[in-house]
Amino acid sequence: MPPQSESPDPKNVVQSLAKGFRVLEAFSALDPELTLAEVARRAGIDNATAFRLLNTLVMLGYVVRVDATRRFCLSLKTLDLGFNAIARADLRDIARPVLRSLVGSINEAASLGVLEGAEMVYVERVQAGLTRLGVDVRIGSCVPAYYSAIGHALLAWLPANEQKRILELRPRVKLTPTTPTALPEILRRLARVRRAGWALSDQDVVPGLRVLAAPVLDRDGWPVAAVSVAAPSLRMSLPQFQKLATAPLLEAARTIARALEAKGTVRNASAA
Repeated sequence: MPPQSESPDPKNVVQSLAKGFRVLEAFSALDPELTLAEVARRAGIDNATAFRLLNTLVMLGYVVRVDATRRFCLSLKTLDLGFNAIARADLRDIARPVLRSLVGSINEAASLGVLEGAEMVYVERVQAGLTRLGVDVRIGSCVPAYYSAIGHALLAWLPANEQKRILELRPRVKLTPTTPTALPEILRRLARVRRAGWALSDQDVVPGLRVLAAPVLDRDGWPVAAVSVAAPSLRMSLPQFQKLATAPLLEAARTIARALEAKGTVRNASAA
């Protein structure tokens, strides 16, 4: 493992998890199959601990026993972790020029987000303003899906039971008088978003800020991400904002979706 410049507080570290990863890292291209003792030696743990960790990883599907031997090897499931990281890189590279095209005289910011748990994580963003409204969203920033337009744009294309599960993962706090917090109200909004094809937040979260968002769908209609644009409410009327911003936003979402399909990016980009 590479050296770290600062040792973490032991109280904040799950040692058993660290040992589990050392077990996975014990395997290599040169030595894809290892015995229990070899795993223990390479991971720096005793045989009993290696036995329990290997059995756990076998149960989870990340390690398999080699037939008719006492050896173990990594399963193809471990590839999912790498593919999900690649998916995020693909998503950002594809989205960046598309987002730039959305920022200008109408919108002051454009973003791409993916769902992680109950929150939308911004994985790419282009911003030319909005600081005067106190908006400081950066790559890696998170917003709850229950109240954000970018969250609604993604949630609306999920099955109803999944929508409810995600919406109930965290408390729903009212930030402005129009912030949706009641579950039935949010579900009704999501149904309207699904019918319209886009989501709108008109000062629901930040006074003076309007956000329009649309889903990035894979070939099966599954939402892998969402794109949003934002503008100050003082710049133009709501109908004018919707008229000018909706079509370019929807086209941007379709462009990103087509590019992801062409590159063969895995569906679960939100896991990245």
